[in-house]
Formats: sequence, C-alpha cells, structure tokens
Amino acid sequence: MISIIPILGDQLSLDLAVLRQCDRATSVVLMAEVAEEAGYVPHHKQKLVLVFSAMRHFAEQLRSTGWTVDYRKLEQGGIGLGAEVQAAVLRHKAGQVVAVQAGEHRVCALQAEWQATCGVPVALLEDDRFLVSRAAFAQWAGSRGRLRMEDFYRWQRQETGILMAGGKPLGGAWNFDQDNRKPLPKGRPTPPAPHFAPDEITREVMAMVEARFPNNFGTLDRFGWPVTRADALATLDTFVGTRLKQFGDYQDAMAEGEATLFHSLLSTSINLGLLNARECIAAAVAALDAGAPLNAVEGFVRQILGWREYVRGVYFLEGSDYVRRNALAATRALPAFYWRGDSGMRCFDAAFEQTRDLAYAHHIQRLMVLGNFALLAGIDPFQVHEWFLLVYADAYEWVEAPNVIGMSQFADGGRLSSKPYAAGGAYINRMSNHCKQCRYDIKQKAGPDACPFGYLYWDFLARNEGPLAKNQRLWRAYDGWRRFTPERQAEIRADAARYLAALD
Repeated sequence: MISIIPILGDQLSLDLAVLRQCDRATSVVLMAEVAEEAGYVPHHKQKLVLVFSAMRHFAEQLRSTGWTVDYRKLEQGGIGLGAEVQAAVLRHKAGQVVAVQAGEHRVCALQAEWQATCGVPVALLEDDRFLVSRAAFAQWAGSRGRLRMEDFYRWQRQETGILMAGGKPLGGAWNFDQDNRKPLPKGRPTPPAPHFAPDEITREVMAMVEARFPNNFGTLDRFGWPVTRADALATLDTFVGTRLKQFGDYQDAMAEGEATLFHSLLSTSINLGLLNARECIAAAVAALDAGAPLNAVEGFVRQILGWREYVRGVYFLEGSDYVRRNALAATRALPAFYWRGDSGMRCFDAAFEQTRDLAYAHHIQRLMVLGNFALLAGIDPFQVHEWFLLVYADAYEWVEAPNVIGMSQFADGGRLSSKPYAAGGAYINRMSNHCKQCRYDIKQKAGPDACPFGYLYWDFLARNEGPLAKNQRLWRAYDGWRRFTPERQAEIRADAARYLAALD
C-alpha cells in the first residue's frame, strides 16, 4: 500500500516523526508550494524566498537519501494544500496519508478535512521536534489562573536536567536577566552576521517571488538566510564560536548600524526544521566548558526551552480566537509609518529599515520599540499581529501570536504576561544610541519636539487606569503619575492627544 507523506514548509527535518515511521519503499513524500500558504498574509519577500528555497533544497536532500518526492512548484498551479493532497492520492493510487500535525490552527483545520476529501485513512502524528507535547503543556497549565513563562521554564529545567546541578539551578539562580541588560559600549566590535550567497535554486525562487509578488513588503537585495541543513549548522557553529560569549551581556542592546549584534540568528532555521531545538540547546550548554559565561548560555537556553516551548503551548491551549483578543479595547488603525519607516523616531525607523531589508529585528526592537509604540498608541492588536506575522522571516502564527497578542500588546488581559511591556523614551535611551540621532529631543518633556514615547507612556497609563491600576507590578508607575500636578497631567494628555490625532 502506497502512503502519501505531505511535508509542510516548516517541517524540513530528516528526523521528522513521519519519516522515521514510514517505509521509503512504499511512500511518496508530497511537497507543494501553494498559493493559500503564500498569501494568507502578504509575507515579506524574504520569507517567501526562504521557505520555498528551503523546501526545494530539502526535497533534493530527501531524494539523495532514497525517498521518492512528488514536488509541486507554485508555477505548476499552486492549488490549495488539500487539493494537492487529494490529487497526489489519485496520482499515486495511494491507500493512506500519513503526516505530522501542523503548527498553526489554520493548517490543522485543513488537515482535519483530508480524510473526507481524499477518501483514504489519514494518520496525523505528534510533532515531537518540540520538547513539550501539546497534551503535556495542557496538563501543566491545568486550572492555573496565570500562565507564566518563568513557572514553565523552571518546570522544564527540572524535567530535563538542563543547566541543573544536584536538583538546583546551575549557578544558584534560575535566570541571569540582571546581567543581560548592558548597552553596547561605544566602539565595541561586533562579529559579522553569517551570510549565504544565493545558489541557483535560491536565485530561481527569487526571480519567481519578484515576478509573482512584486508588491509584497520588503526587499531581496540582502537575502542571505540559511536554506539548507548544512548552512543552518554553520550558523549554529558561528554563533557558539564567535557570538555566544557576548550574547548575554548585550542581548537587550540596540545600536545604530548594528542589526544583529551578538544574536544567534537561528530562529529561521529552527522554525523551518533545518535545526533541532535540542541540538541548539546542547551546543550552547557544551560551550560552558569552552569558557562561555553562564549568563549567556542560560539566556539562550531560556529563549528556546523557555519562551519557544511556552508560547507554542499557550497558542494551542488558548485556541484559534486568541488573535482577536483586545482586553484594552485598542482600536486605532496601524499608522502608515509601519509601512514607510518615516516616523521621525530614530529607534523606530532603524528597526523598520532592517525589518524591510533583512526581514529581521531582534526581540527588544520588536517588543520595546515596534510593539511598545503600538501598545502606547492604542493600536488595534489584531492589526499589530498581522503586521508582525508578515514582516519577519521567522514568523509563524504559533510563535508570533502569543508574543504579540499576549506579551507585547497585553490584549489577553494578563493571561500570558503579568504586566504590559510599556516603557517611555528613557528605557530606549538607556539601551541604545538612537536618541542622539533622533529628530525628537529625549530631554524635552513637553511640546512638539519631545520624544513621543515619553508622553504616550503616561497617557497610556492614564487612559487605561481602570483595567490596570490594580496590577501589582504597576503600582510604582501609577504612583509616579499621581505625583504629577494636575497642570502637568493635562500637559501630558494634551501632547498625546495632539500626536495621536495626527496619526489618525
């Protein structure tokens, strides 16, 4: 009996459960570039090139290891995913379909229809590339009123033994965040980011994307993402060998002309499946013996064992309507400068420029600049969610939605995050050198030349006092607001009203 094995664009792993279970001799791997996946949001051009090129390279890798691959390029019709599976069943006279569960609600719903449309049994396997199954996460969450990453992270450290010594956290602390908030010193050299020149397959995909998606966001001029397992492993080796030691100290820093600093640049490869989360964690932990500082290793491990596993669990636990939550009733439309990068705020425009050119910005730029502004300005969280989903090469809904809806925009009312990640211009000035080159003056407290982050922060607190004033982590902020004179409060609110009216 022939088995059809549909492999999705983010399942590019030779150790995928379905490839371990099925027999090469009686299986056909189906890989299809389909319009519905390319267009459910108008993805950044680099995201499209990355996924389609990685898929084509992975198909060649499968063939080289003895698998029969039925590959359908977008140019060949690009019909819907379900229709491609149905057509493959008929084309190969298959008796069953075996696949790994998709990572997003939308595609899971499509998979649920395959048995009815194909007329053959469909088996869906757990995606065991993740360290925590969906069922295990749901059991951990139980009836918890709050879902805190720190609680989850400590549980996983204990369960796996990673960075543990005698039942206690290595170094005597669960995390070293306090050591990981240094601004980049002036003149501090940073290593060049890995860059992989497009090969023939990638160049073919680039031409196709430019022809079919000419109006999508972003540019392809600087495309250099890993699209093969070998390139992904080289990126991991580069990070561990040349970037990890400084990663911890400066992981929250921002600097002019420094798009990547000491960050790993591994998220695209892990999310595609070119790298396994376990091997990335193991490589970082092994670097302790080579002199990597614990704060750097722990910070990196927390991003994967902590945040990555945690947000995936939250995504499936909270359901498909999670992206529509709006606890703070934010309704303002996304400003045009999210598409143009001409806000005048240097921190914002710098993050925008590298997002446009590289389909990348690191987590502090996303959270404390781009996301923070949207939160302070009261922008509709669903619009913010869709923007983040389409502009980044590593964005998939399962990882992006909890980070934006829950963490960045506090739209779930605190289900994920204990407080809104709101901050004024002082934080950005402390963690970057952008303010020195900004058209706004960080030292001014009022008027058209004052930094918008300053008065928008206080205005955000004032207009959301009802839902937020009782938040224990905000009492100092509200105490500060109440210490202002009525005249100063009115001045702040007037500056915010003027600025927000101009946005509208």
